[in-house]
Amino acid sequence: MIQELDEDLDRDDELYEHYNFKAGKGQDPLRVDKFLMNFVENATRNKIQQAAKQGNIFVNGQAVKSNHRVKANDDIKVMFAHPPHEYLLAAENIPIDIIYEDNNLLVINKPAGLVVHPGHGNYSGTLINGLIYHFENLPNNSSNRPGLVHRIDKDTSGLLVIAKTDEAMVHLSNQFFHKTSEREYIAIVWGNLLSDEGTITGHIGRHLKDRLLMDVFPDGSHGKEAVTHYKVLERFGYVTLVSCRLETGRTHQIRVHFKHIGHPLFNDERYGGNKICKGTTFAKYKQFVENTFKILPRQALHAKTLGFEHPVTGKFLRFDSEIPTDMQQAIEKWRNYSVSYLE
Repeated sequence: MIQELDEDLDRDDELYEHYNFKAGKGQDPLRVDKFLMNFVENATRNKIQQAAKQGNIFVNGQAVKSNHRVKANDDIKVMFAHPPHEYLLAAENIPIDIIYEDNNLLVINKPAGLVVHPGHGNYSGTLINGLIYHFENLPNNSSNRPGLVHRIDKDTSGLLVIAKTDEAMVHLSNQFFHKTSEREYIAIVWGNLLSDEGTITGHIGRHLKDRLLMDVFPDGSHGKEAVTHYKVLERFGYVTLVSCRLETGRTHQIRVHFKHIGHPLFNDERYGGNKICKGTTFAKYKQFVENTFKILPRQALHAKTLGFEHPVTGKFLRFDSEIPTDMQQAIEKWRNYSVSYLE
């Protein structure tokens, strides 16, 4: 959300960064207000112009007017005299499913629908709001988010490790950075994958026109390296059940990688998987798919296993979680459908 652009704030010496964008190499000259409308969720041109008038929009470190033209490789920031709302954390009594805990860390099983950390449009009701209610003095990560070593999407279910000490935060974060942690996800993807196993590569970065989406840049021109290994677990003709192991941990990595190869995740609205991507046009099949969407009203993705070295004992810990009911029911429906109609 962008309600802060409505606020008529008194300027002081300290400004807090709320948005930060870098114009792409191919960016044609474009007014900064139009540029920001493409990247800031729920922004209006009037709000952006008011922010520029108040001196809150900067290009390459200089405050600019709304008609300033953004060019390739420019750095654009929106800054205000108050911290972003997502940093104004309030403790909330939110239930947390803890499957392991000691003095250094805890492992939780996050349900689908729970946002991991506050952000624009989700300032409360997140996992972090619950964590700071149940635990005192959690260490901040590099983004000032208490306890958070890594994250999974709102509508993805599954395992997360939370650091309880500064030592654990550093040690665990380094494992994720150096790719020594283990993560396995279970997904249902559209279509019948050609190979029983494979690897998807291609840099992942923000979509050049829609900031809410990530995109794959095979030539490495944008984003960061991303590697996803997959193995087919079961084939249902029109969809495939796969196991995914992440070598890297980019935003929406599994979702955007599978869309890139033409197999979006089942019922992934953001990446086009909420439509019938494979199969017939028969009314009976369409009804079956729509019924399965209702059973699983989210992308079919679950963080099933998680492994890492304990930051104090050095012992390698590995945790496993059950596939949640909604996803298991969808798998069963596809299994039964494939037996009935594909033999």
